[in-house]
Amino acid sequence: QVQLVESGGGLVQAGGSLRLSCAASGSIVSINFMGWYRQAPGKQRELVATIHSDGGSNYGDSVKGRFTISRDNAANTVFLQMNSLKPEDTADYYCYAVVKTMSPIAMTYWGKGTLVTVSS
Repeated sequence: QVQLVESGGGLVQAGGSLRLSCAASGSIVSINFMGWYRQAPGKQRELVATIHSDGGSNYGDSVKGRFTISRDNAANTVFLQMNSLKPEDTADYYCYAVVKTMSPIAMTYWGKGTLVTVSS
């Protein structure tokens, strides 16, 4: 019913930047929240950033001041600008969206992930 596709992952040196994108498609009425989680090998999945349709956002402590989340509501797309990358940012990054369709309830959907590798 709803699909999320991430792009922009890759290999970058420490101190560099990457920009991730995630586009939602399908039978979408509205998207309340969009955001990103990440999971590194041997670690728990953690919140990176989330953003509401009104623009309000919050970030995980480890990325505050370095990452910026934004969204294009008309395009159902969320972005993550990652600056000053560190090796500990290496992880699989997963996009999520809380989506309202014709169903009476909102549901959370997940992308398949995009790998970010930061070398030292």
